[in-house]
Amino acid sequence: MLAYSPGPELIVVAAVFILLFGAKKLPELARSVGKSATEFKRGMKEGADEADETSMQPSADEPAEKRAD
Repeated sequence: MLAYSPGPELIVVAAVFILLFGAKKLPELARSVGKSATEFKRGMKEGADEADETSMQPSADEPAEKRAD
């Protein structure tokens, strides 16, 4: 069985990006995507941290003896 090589597909995708956006816009586009990914990861981490904090705090609906556990 032959190993799969994505080389030709990557060349075609790169050529399409160059044709659509132009060689001068590609670095700017890549920078924007990187910043967006970083901001998304930061937001996901903050959301997870907030969820952890709220799950650690006892709610007013729980009886006092359960809260002590």
